[in-house]
Amino acid sequence: MARKSKSEKLRDIHDQAIRNFAKIQSAVSDEREQCLEDRRFYSIAGAQWEGALSQQFENRPRLEVNKVHLGVMRIINEYRNNRITVEYVPKDGTQADELADVCMGLYRADEKDSCADEAYDNAFEEAVGGGFGAWRLCTEYEDPEDPDDDRQRIRIEPIYDADKFVFFDLNAKRQDKSDAKHCYVLTAMTPDAYEEEFGEEYTPSSMPSDIDMTEFDWDSPNVVYVAEYYCVEHVTEIIRVFEDLAGNEKRYTEADFEEDETLEQFLMASGATELPPKRVKRKKVRKYIMDGARIIEDLGYIAGTEIPIVPVYGKRWYIDNRERMMGHVRMVKDAQRLKNMQLSRLAEISAYSTVQKPIFSPEQVAGYEVMWREDNIKNYPYLLINPVTNVDGSEALQGAADYTRSPEIPPAMAALLQVTEVDIQDLLGKQEMAQEVAPNVSGTAMELAQTRLDQQNFIYMSNMAKAVRRSGEIWLSMARDTLVEEKRPMKVLDDKEQPSQAMLSVPVLNPKTSQIEIQNDIKRAKFDVSVDVGPASQSRRLAVVRALTNMLQITPDPETQVILTSMALMNMEGEGLGDARKFFRKRLVNMGVLQPNEEEMAQMQAQAQNQGPNPQEAYLMAAAAEAEAKAGKAQADAAHVLAKTQETEAKTLETLAGIDRSEQQNVLDMLRFQQEQEMARQTAALQEAAQQTALMGQQPGAPQQPGQGMREPEARPNPLRQMGLPNVGQ
Repeated sequence: MARKSKSEKLRDIHDQAIRNFAKIQSAVSDEREQCLEDRRFYSIAGAQWEGALSQQFENRPRLEVNKVHLGVMRIINEYRNNRITVEYVPKDGTQADELADVCMGLYRADEKDSCADEAYDNAFEEAVGGGFGAWRLCTEYEDPEDPDDDRQRIRIEPIYDADKFVFFDLNAKRQDKSDAKHCYVLTAMTPDAYEEEFGEEYTPSSMPSDIDMTEFDWDSPNVVYVAEYYCVEHVTEIIRVFEDLAGNEKRYTEADFEEDETLEQFLMASGATELPPKRVKRKKVRKYIMDGARIIEDLGYIAGTEIPIVPVYGKRWYIDNRERMMGHVRMVKDAQRLKNMQLSRLAEISAYSTVQKPIFSPEQVAGYEVMWREDNIKNYPYLLINPVTNVDGSEALQGAADYTRSPEIPPAMAALLQVTEVDIQDLLGKQEMAQEVAPNVSGTAMELAQTRLDQQNFIYMSNMAKAVRRSGEIWLSMARDTLVEEKRPMKVLDDKEQPSQAMLSVPVLNPKTSQIEIQNDIKRAKFDVSVDVGPASQSRRLAVVRALTNMLQITPDPETQVILTSMALMNMEGEGLGDARKFFRKRLVNMGVLQPNEEEMAQMQAQAQNQGPNPQEAYLMAAAAEAEAKAGKAQADAAHVLAKTQETEAKTLETLAGIDRSEQQNVLDMLRFQQEQEMARQTAALQEAAQQTALMGQQPGAPQQPGQGMREPEARPNPLRQMGLPNVGQ
């Protein structure tokens, strides 16, 4: 069997894609048309009268008091005040991971640079209003003007009218569509734009789109629908396995050897042994551009392993094996229409004149028509009519035959207006409960009222959180294929949106293993994705300031008051407070309240090395030196006394040898007295030195403990005892 050419393969892919698209659109067209109708109902003037109702009220007042718009905007504003952020959590459950922090910083930077808030806000508003919204992730060159710069960044872009233009395959049951096998994203183009984009050789052929509502869109131009077609494929890859000298296995794909031509030579030179290769199946996504007649362009495999389209639902469920969805508008449409009808009818009734008008025969006003017609303007003092003549020719005095009467409001209409207003409040939520704050209402009561309103918003916030988590998963899979350059500097943002720089794929030496490791290697980033729903950064800071201010009123401790005041000032927002916030953070770090970061730790160490001792430390060091000097002097005095005593003993022996035994007792008594005096003085000096040294040992920074730095005199033999004479002092 002959192999098919590329054009034949593309034609087969197009035929299959058109058949799948027809099945999807026929299955979801009813739901999607209702979603589009709901969005028009609350957002476009006059759309609440679309359909058969407009024919019934033709040539009559058609008023709109749009209560639904206020309810939708309240939910949207609640979301914008409580943004949802992505957090990457290590799969092994560790508390901190430097690579996870880098990935979160890169994701925030991509959000900021691509104005992702616009994509999030548009998708959330379409989900709340109609029931379905979406945004996309794509890659673009970091510097499009530099042809040699192949570095790419990930961007988050909005998809407008997602209920008309985004379709997933029918077998995808998960809400985030992570199990989808294919996806279509339609783009509306004018024929001129189509020709300019794809060239004159292609004749415009629109994709079939049955989801449309054109009421009140008087000048809609002819459009051509072009589709982005994403198809999931499972590709078999060969993984080459190498074992190094330490017995560690490392796996490489063919793409790794294509990117680095010297990789195989390096592995062989380092003594690595190649093991049998392994075949693995990898998930990849292929992208095509197509219209109703052909595949216009095959863009090949895109970055990542996931379809880069993120769906958002307002409310979603399955009934009869069909996906159903709706927003905040659908259930209240009938009540809103009924209110508009009643108000229009009431306005029509009130427009009729309330002044009773007389009814005359033509001959009664003949000749006086102008007077009667201008009476409401000129206010004549009286009006004239012609007399009526009887059959016999006599005049008959006759007034108006009758008077017109003002229309009356039906009693049922007043009761129905009140019931309709209550129904709308029940369906939309009584937002005035939280908006109108009475001076005698406590904060607790206000929080309870706001909590009741939040219960209606929770499902939309929860579904938006699922979509943001899916966006984080898609971004991570794309980043593993995009952010692969070695030593590439990247901008990252922390949780307070403060910028810094991270270097990707940097080789570093691990001192524990003595091996080269790659730091900030996004290719090995495998994390669980979680989301954090909470107030925006500014709202969080304001809440922190209020809480700290309240704590100041009940805290008597001066040190705690200083800490709370510093933290409140550090979290304040305002013009020119950046330097002040840095000052108070530094103050809290020095007090030990906040843990210093790496930069602050390096600054503190450098400051400690450059600065000399403070006055207190200098005083203690001087006092310690003085005490040490006194202890040395006392030791020298003790040694001098000992030397004198030894000299006296020697002279005493010499003297005793020259006198007789009868005079020895007198000499010994005198010698004992002198020795007692010297020993008393020596003991006092030693005690004084010991007290000073002990006192310094209790001070911070004392150089030595009590008794250190002073040596006791060595015990020497007593000459008197050696001669058999009694020891002096005993």
